[in-house]
Amino acid sequence: MKLPVMPPVEPMLAKSAAGVPSGEFLYEPKWDGYRCIVFRDGAEIELGSRGGKSLNRYFPELIEALARVLPPRCVLDGEVVVVAGGRLDFDRLADRIHPAESRVRLLAERTPASFVAFDLLALGDEDLTGRPFAERREALTALFGEGSGARGESAGSGSGSGSRVHMTRATDDPEVARRWFQRFEGAGLDGVVAKPLGGRYTPGERTMVKVKHERTADVVVAGYRLHKSGPIVGSLMLGLYGADGVLNYVGGSSAFTMIRRRELVEELAPLRLRDGEPHPWLGATEDEEHRRPGAQHRWNAGKDTSFVALRPELVCEVRYDQLQADRFRHNGQFLRWRRDREPSSCTYDQLDVPVPYDLADVFE
Repeated sequence: MKLPVMPPVEPMLAKSAAGVPSGEFLYEPKWDGYRCIVFRDGAEIELGSRGGKSLNRYFPELIEALARVLPPRCVLDGEVVVVAGGRLDFDRLADRIHPAESRVRLLAERTPASFVAFDLLALGDEDLTGRPFAERREALTALFGEGSGARGESAGSGSGSGSRVHMTRATDDPEVARRWFQRFEGAGLDGVVAKPLGGRYTPGERTMVKVKHERTADVVVAGYRLHKSGPIVGSLMLGLYGADGVLNYVGGSSAFTMIRRRELVEELAPLRLRDGEPHPWLGATEDEEHRRPGAQHRWNAGKDTSFVALRPELVCEVRYDQLQADRFRHNGQFLRWRRDREPSSCTYDQLDVPVPYDLADVFE
């Protein structure tokens, strides 16, 4: 492979903001998938992850789709996503990172991935990274324009079996971006990204702006994991009660200073279980209806999943961004204790569930 921009390339990143900014920006939906830079030089195609590792073996169907539609020599920045039930499904995407080739091939047919392009870093012999984003976007639009192979691949609803390569939507109107922020979450998207029109491509630098959904919830603290450095709190283990009265594990909260981690051990000590005392997460098995911590799977093989169980009597408020499959997509951020709340009142009913939105409209 011999391209003007060679792998590995660390993708350009974004810093967080509380709201959609106004100014000389182009706004795009924030896709919830695996960041991927595609390198093509003739018959060779490389899918580079954010960490510089190859994703080729996990997404063979994308190699085939990209080979059909991309020009012979190019480098594109984008996102690998999986669509299921008319919305993005990160869990199905994560399933694709599997050591068994037979399993990868099976899932490539059952839950095929798509690539959403949002930047063009090189075309032919030309390195575009030093050019303003407005020019790179124009070149990307031309690449996906009328008469191109990419146009034929990406046309349609965005969720059909033949639609695997797409160009992201974009607008220069901040009011439209704010509407997208509210509407597109129902299709599984993560927020909005604002990109400076005059900015060059800066690998590894946070020169874009991202606006993600943030909400708060009152959750039950039912245990904690130990920190890797010693017998101090690594992360609080959080739960919510389902309609059947069972406490489900929904995630953790771990952003504490070392001093605070030591203090938490003493604060939580009165809640540690006595010998023989029952706990909703001890001795219970994982099933389709309830979530329990500690189950072994390929993501934590060999990892210590033990935890210090606490009587589920303490409530705290956390900030979270997204709910996925009845759990927090990322760790919640601890805000405060809610000693005024009864643990039994911490149910899923309090959570803000986005209105469903057709992902096909986002692709178009």
